[in-house]
Parts: sequence; C-alpha cells; structure tokens
Amino acid sequence: MTSVTDTFGKASADNRAALVGYLPAGFPTVQHAIEAARTMAAAGVDIIEIGLPYSDPLMDGPVIAEAVHRALTAGTRVRDVLHTVQAVAAAGVPVLVMTYWNPVDRYGVRAFARDLAQAGGRGLITPDLSPEEAGPWLEASDEHGLDRVFLAAPSSTSRRLAMITKACRGFVYAASLMGTTGTRDAVSGQAEGLVGRIRPHTDLPVAVGLGVSNGAQAAQVAVFADGVIVGTAFVRRLLDARDPADGARAVADLTAELAAGVRTKAAPPAV
Repeated sequence: MTSVTDTFGKASADNRAALVGYLPAGFPTVQHAIEAARTMAAAGVDIIEIGLPYSDPLMDGPVIAEAVHRALTAGTRVRDVLHTVQAVAAAGVPVLVMTYWNPVDRYGVRAFARDLAQAGGRGLITPDLSPEEAGPWLEASDEHGLDRVFLAAPSSTSRRLAMITKACRGFVYAASLMGTTGTRDAVSGQAEGLVGRIRPHTDLPVAVGLGVSNGAQAAQVAVFADGVIVGTAFVRRLLDARDPADGARAVADLTAELAAGVRTKAAPPAV
C-alpha cells in the first residue's frame, strides 16, 4: 500500500472516485505553477501530476504543448520540476511526475529516483516507457519506494494488460482513447470497456485520463473508474487567464466542479 493507493482507498470509502489533476511545471512561471497546483489541492484535487516539460511531447495536444513550450522558453529545467514537486507535496497531497522517458534517462535513472524521493515525490507516470524497457526504472523505484504508473490503451491486448498492470504500482492509468491529450465533447465510449478489461489483472486502482473536461464527464467516468484524471482543462484555464491571480481563481472553480462530479457518480447515458 502506497500513499497514492491509500488516497484512492480513502476516496472509495467516501463512495466516490479520486480526482487527479495535472499541470506542467514552469507555466506560466515556476512559482505561479506551484501556486496553481496548491490551489487545486486546496479546492479538492486528491493527487497532483506535475508535468516535466519536454521538447518533443508526442502525446500532448495543442493546449498542453503550448504551455510546455512556454515553460521551456522561460528556462524551466528538471531542478525546477523537483522544486515544484517539493512545494506542492508540502500541501499534503501525493505528487507524481508525468514525464517522457528521455529526460529521466539523460538525468540518470537512479539519480532522478533519488532526487524525486528526496523532494517528496511519490513516483512517475511514464507514457512512452514500456514495461519491457523499464528495468532500470523498476529497480530504482524499488530502491526509493516510488510508484510507477504505466499507461494501458484501448488497443492493449489481454496479454499486454497483464504485463502493464504487473509493472504498475500506485494505480493503473487507463487512456480512454488513442491519440493526443485534449478535452472532448464526450467521454470516449472505449473507456469503460478498457477499465473492465484491466480489472481482472490487478487489484490496483484504475484511473481514466484523456478527454475529461467538466463535472458531468467526471461524474460519468466515476461510475466505473477509481479515479478521474484531468489535465488539458486545467491548463486551458491558465492559458486563457488575464493574469496569474485570474488563473488561480479559474483553476479553483474548475476543481470545485470536478470534485462535485466525482462525488455525483452519474449514470452513463443510454446508448
């Protein structure tokens, strides 16, 4: 049992799904990203994902890609990500880093695991790292007691799901659709089926990401998933804000809406 898994358990005990929120470090600035993430935690986000800005974000849609580009242009580096993790973890919520693998590999896998653990981080979400290639990370995460979250996709076979879930610790990330991140008008119809196919392979919580942008969609996903992951909608609020204070208010408002949604657990619409 890790603090991340425990957080899902507490949400389940309250008869709701956990709310997981994502923001990239360094956007709009390092300090304002910290303040926005801490605002999310205070307003009802249970687990925070801090994105490590990377120059080749293959899975990121245009909204997150723009925020990441601005963060990199402003000079955001790994040390800023670790500083952000430390500051947000101090708010009392589990913090994971969402990152492509190349920056971790260049930093040094064991060194990154060590420094992340020292900063109070709880683990990594690695969208482009496959379990077959994760040996060094599995060893380093064991050494430092960190969670490792791999992504399962609608295209994943049963054999593949067994491999992914065996490598996971903390929770399993169910990508609700194929493609890049971004808000959608409706939750993918593949999401519930994917969660159902993951369940027989693990007792870990399963959280659904990609496409959730409002309270109604969060409520729909909360019916069948243990967690609801929201990223693009939060970043969009910061991109559209007049200033950082306005962005923080917009993030707080969205968090309140989503937190109410995961507690509503609305029945999915009839097909």
